[in-house]
Amino acid sequence: MRMIGTVSRGVRCPVIRPGDDLAAIVTQSLIAASKGEGGSPIRNGDVVGVTEAVLARAQSNYASVDVIAASVAEKFDCDHLGVIFPILSRNRFSILLRGIAKGVKKITLMLSYPSDEVGNPLFSQELLDRSGVNPWVDTLDEAGYREKFGSVLHPFTGVDYVGYYRELIESCGCEAAIIFSNNPKAILDYAGHVLTCDIHTRMRTARILKEAGVKTVYTLSDILTTPIGESGYNEQYGLLGSNKATEESVKLFPRDTQAFVDKLHALLLKETGKQVEVLVYGDGAFKDPQGKIWELADPVVSPAFTPGLAGVPNEVKFKYLADNQFKHLNGKELEEAMRSYISEKKENLYGKMEAQGTTPRQLTDLIGSLCDLTSGSGDKGTPIVWIQGYFDNYAN
Repeated sequence: MRMIGTVSRGVRCPVIRPGDDLAAIVTQSLIAASKGEGGSPIRNGDVVGVTEAVLARAQSNYASVDVIAASVAEKFDCDHLGVIFPILSRNRFSILLRGIAKGVKKITLMLSYPSDEVGNPLFSQELLDRSGVNPWVDTLDEAGYREKFGSVLHPFTGVDYVGYYRELIESCGCEAAIIFSNNPKAILDYAGHVLTCDIHTRMRTARILKEAGVKTVYTLSDILTTPIGESGYNEQYGLLGSNKATEESVKLFPRDTQAFVDKLHALLLKETGKQVEVLVYGDGAFKDPQGKIWELADPVVSPAFTPGLAGVPNEVKFKYLADNQFKHLNGKELEEAMRSYISEKKENLYGKMEAQGTTPRQLTDLIGSLCDLTSGSGDKGTPIVWIQGYFDNYAN
């Protein structure tokens, strides 16, 4: 029996520049890694993840503040815009907010509280509990917010996002008002045209506003879906999934991701003779138990992948079998019984007792999260992740 199960390796490659043939670079880098220190032969069933950031960079998929402003002005025929439910992030939203502010004359910014959609806190739940404010009902203006909660700094970034976002808006020559509510319809008391900036709840928010009589409503996924001049764009996700590139631009979520996945899969097969699964990945889908921040600020974990990564795991709970069906066995007899049971498990274990406690999540969310944790978000320099043994089990 092979004693090593799943192995995840971060693979280094040259710094990717616009116009690079990323599929060729990934293939060359993976082959080199398989022959280098700690390497291993590339096998059928291996998985290669490529971070969305390097794909977008290779595509030169960038947009400037002025391009964002032009797209906003194109969508909204108004001077006063309600901008609701953005996340609290310098990396994810600051440049977008500047672009939005340059596209209109006044913004009423509505923040959810006590935290944003992905868990970044304006202030603590304990402070809310002591305030007497009902977060499901009460709408606060900026003065009321300051009276109740003061100036609270983000625990990780040290930023007062209320003041920071106000300064960003006003620095673009745009008038700013800030309110606080968790009810999408509250913005309609202030503005009739609304840009909703939430990520995973955006379609529900837009529906609620339409039913409430909003004049115009768009989501971030509706902004910059086509190029303006020579700009980047994303026809499916618009500004969602973008990151700060410079003080004047953002890197957008990559386009044509499935075409890239298919090209890389074919090239790996040609160069190695192995069927290697491929995915493009962004943020992982996990939550920090201490900071309460949910990592997933991208619209999806994986925008494209090969067919072998579709679906969910079909696994039995190892310890459930050991403690129940085979609790009377030991040693070799137990090992053989476990292997036999696993090798003969049903193709679909949905609802079966022996599967309870396994992880009922999409394979791409699980593997994409593993990739994100392996590559990190800092200076590791490993935008390629090579996973072996992910689909192995005790019976193999």
